[in-house]
Amino acid sequence: MTEFDTRLTPARADVAAKHLEGRVSAQRFVEGARAQVIAHRTTIQKTPDDDARRESELLFGEVFTIYDRADGWAWGQAQTDDYVGYVRETDLADVIHEPTHRVVVARTFRFSRADLKSEPRSVLSLSTPVAVTEPGERWIGIERGGYIYAPHLRPLDEPAADWVAECEHFMGAPYLWGGRSAEGLDCSALIQLGLAMTGVRAPRDSDLQEAALGSIIDPADGLRRGDLVFWKGHVGVMLDAERVLHANAFHMATAFEPVDGAIRRIERTAGSVTSYKRL
Repeated sequence: MTEFDTRLTPARADVAAKHLEGRVSAQRFVEGARAQVIAHRTTIQKTPDDDARRESELLFGEVFTIYDRADGWAWGQAQTDDYVGYVRETDLADVIHEPTHRVVVARTFRFSRADLKSEPRSVLSLSTPVAVTEPGERWIGIERGGYIYAPHLRPLDEPAADWVAECEHFMGAPYLWGGRSAEGLDCSALIQLGLAMTGVRAPRDSDLQEAALGSIIDPADGLRRGDLVFWKGHVGVMLDAERVLHANAFHMATAFEPVDGAIRRIERTAGSVTSYKRL
């Protein structure tokens, strides 16, 4: 059998996705059932255990294809970036509301009523997809209840023009391994979410992004805004010719710094830059 990336392949020894039949070994093959995230965010974990390591996250309104359910956990694959793992069943609903808009600010409240003094139900992060039910100039009602301040949403068919500016919304957000929201995110999530705002679907992890995004460039020719800098296990985006923005464990936050200083520091622990790429 062909070897597959286990991060992106919904296959275990006991069960696998139907479309993988004949390509992987499993005791049974099943058609997936689509479910939608109803929590403001939920973790994708490597094993069905509350203390298991966070692999990634799903945001409210994102879709997860379920291939197996057991003991309160759903095992399957994220529609956003094909990531595979376990999600708490209580954070998912079987009814899908197709999104029409997405959040365009770092964070926004989902209020219980169209009233800024009402109790917030949750906080939604940049790029979160929502299905609008009640359009309005000041407040917009969404499926599954709640109201969002209208300027904080934009139709999905109106992509942002500058993906780096979208990344800048996360400035100061805490660093969180596997995180994908303004409450905490990692280096590759910063790139993925920024690009998503312009309609570009990017892989989840930095090594996958290095393989899939852009073309190799020579830094001696000069770096510019939007260029990507890759290290083993890390990625940042250039704000201009001299500064790199990245969610990183040194600052434990999304921060910018001179790229030369970042290269020297990271070289001591993770090695040299592996590539520079331009979209």
